[in-house]
Amino acid sequence: MAAQRHMLVVAHTGRDDALSAAMTVCHQLASAGLTPVVAPDQAQDFRSHFDGDLHLLGEDVALSDIELTIVLGGDGTILGAAELTRGSRAPLLGINHGHVGFLAESEKDDLSWTVQQALAGEYDVEERLALDVTVVRDGVEVFRSFALNEAAMEKASRARMIEVALEVDGRPISAFGADGVVMATPTGSTAYSFSAGGPIVWPGVEALLMVPLSAHALFARPLVVGPDSVMAVELLERSSAHAVLWCDGRRSIDISPGSRIQASRSAEPIRLARLHPGPFTDRLVNKFSLPVTGWRGPEE
Repeated sequence: MAAQRHMLVVAHTGRDDALSAAMTVCHQLASAGLTPVVAPDQAQDFRSHFDGDLHLLGEDVALSDIELTIVLGGDGTILGAAELTRGSRAPLLGINHGHVGFLAESEKDDLSWTVQQALAGEYDVEERLALDVTVVRDGVEVFRSFALNEAAMEKASRARMIEVALEVDGRPISAFGADGVVMATPTGSTAYSFSAGGPIVWPGVEALLMVPLSAHALFARPLVVGPDSVMAVELLERSSAHAVLWCDGRRSIDISPGSRIQASRSAEPIRLARLHPGPFTDRLVNKFSLPVTGWRGPEE
């Protein structure tokens, strides 16, 4: 007897189109003989629109038994699904119902085909580098999390900048006043880091980024360091302003002067399901609608 298959469905339940698409996915999974699995905090929304059977993650089905997570929403929903499934090897398959949807693999018009591919196991798995993030205050670790895109320390007060010192591999780089600092992965290089003027780094490049935010300094350029480097930002004691640390814009902690934030490569990457093999260049052009008119390409 074949083992029962389990697929988790995660949706942006605040968007009617994403929730409606999630119901379509549930019906398609049920027709294939699978009982859709949903997160407990989304169960009520799903049950008010879907009259079939549902399994609850962590109650009816263990996280370790999930084969694939189908995510309907934008990048924020996919980041939420990454948090929900942290510790699982099940890849995330994003179907874009947001704006840019850089992490999504399919658009909403391809919904039925995408689920068919998922059911058939016709997808590749791409591992994306993630960050382990810690905060130490007075010699005590007070916060630990992870980030797929970035760990961003920002000033807590709009009116006052913060004083920071950057460090790589245990050595100081520079100290200055700024609105904050972003420590990012290649995946995050098209997110907050990109908006702050950081470089776009292809996902296949193993590297880490440090990008100052509105720094008051002559030397405050974005830095690209090795994948095994340890990045750190200290909120200096002389800083009269406090800060806030955000991991992927979802998990946060207040940062007081004297605190130290450290980010390094996580031993646990994020796994993304890919249906469309192709160069990252094409994804970049399509997602940002970049003008390429006039390009002729290499001669044969």
